[in-house]
Amino acid sequence: MPAFSASPWADQHWHSLHDDVQRGEVVPLENILDWLEAHYIGDVLEVEVERDDGEVEYEIKLLGERGQIVEFEFDGHTGQLMEIEGVHIDAMRRP
Repeated sequence: MPAFSASPWADQHWHSLHDDVQRGEVVPLENILDWLEAHYIGDVLEVEVERDDGEVEYEIKLLGERGQIVEFEFDGHTGQLMEIEGVHIDAMRRP
């Protein structure tokens, strides 16, 4: 018995997202993670992809060296950082 079973909706969602990335309509997650690694120090705790009315948003939580959790929100179509939430964010910035 499999330990994880995705719903048909989830499977369709990921196929659709993959197709959008392949067509260049959505920035690959790898690009977003590379940008984060270049600009901030921390370990990725969680990645969420939200799709609402054709908009795609990446939400990524990083664990900082002080134990802080900081959430970064990116526009999935442009790759632009839209919002940062958390404490001691400056301590996570790379010099």
